[in-house]
Amino acid sequence: MSDEIFIEQLKQQHESSSVKSSNTPTFPAETVDLPSRGYFYSETSPLSKGNVEMKMMTAREEDILTNENYIKKGIVLDKLLESLIVTPGVNINDLLMVDKNALFVAARRLAYGDAYGPVKIECRKCNVENKITINLGELNEKEIDFSSMERGINEFEFQFPVSKRTIIFKLLTSGDEDAIDRDSKALAKIKKNVTAEVTTRLKKMIVSLDGKRDPVLIAKFVDNELLSRDSMALRGYVKSIAPELDLGFNFVCENCQNEERMDVPMTVQFFWPDAGI
Repeated sequence: MSDEIFIEQLKQQHESSSVKSSNTPTFPAETVDLPSRGYFYSETSPLSKGNVEMKMMTAREEDILTNENYIKKGIVLDKLLESLIVTPGVNINDLLMVDKNALFVAARRLAYGDAYGPVKIECRKCNVENKITINLGELNEKEIDFSSMERGINEFEFQFPVSKRTIIFKLLTSGDEDAIDRDSKALAKIKKNVTAEVTTRLKKMIVSLDGKRDPVLIAKFVDNELLSRDSMALRGYVKSIAPELDLGFNFVCENCQNEERMDVPMTVQFFWPDAGI
């Protein structure tokens, strides 16, 4: 058998294996509930049922976590979720960020259990590094009243307390976050030392201003007219209505006894503690 034929057979076997693994779950899978309960997805979306099937991590996912190309592009965690979610038709870009973060935690718990650690946390008061273990099983979802919200519609009305302007905003998706990141980086290249993540995010979030769905009008409003007090009020309101997993935990510094609320650090090491990346 020639080298060319042998290599071609190997390629065919790999392609056949990849197709089978992507279409037919061969590993134990769990049903993971979404914090949104699927409430804000179109009824045609597989996410509208409020849960997804997620398989346990395997050596294939370890390959993904150490893929240098994915890491450099900043897409390694998205690729991980794409590999773990076995529910047909789910597009990662369509996932609301509140649901995506919860799936990250579910993936970690399925792979390694509830104990996450030891994790290195630097105290913000004395700057001493602490090594702690976080119990992911103690993270809880916020209680949200869905009865006042319209199923299948990811839009919410809000009136700014100072300017009294009325907007309609949406909860951001994974695709929105990617677009925000690209736009922010592009602006930083054009205008050195200029960061515009807050305004870029607001432009993506607001879909209507005083009844007008004009992106140009909204962009001008955010850049030139939106008061800081109104912006803060909007962010607070969004947080109050967004169904999400509370990723906060109570941190107590072993050195100075400083107590504060921190978010669970979610990096590649979150999914593979010994990755060493």
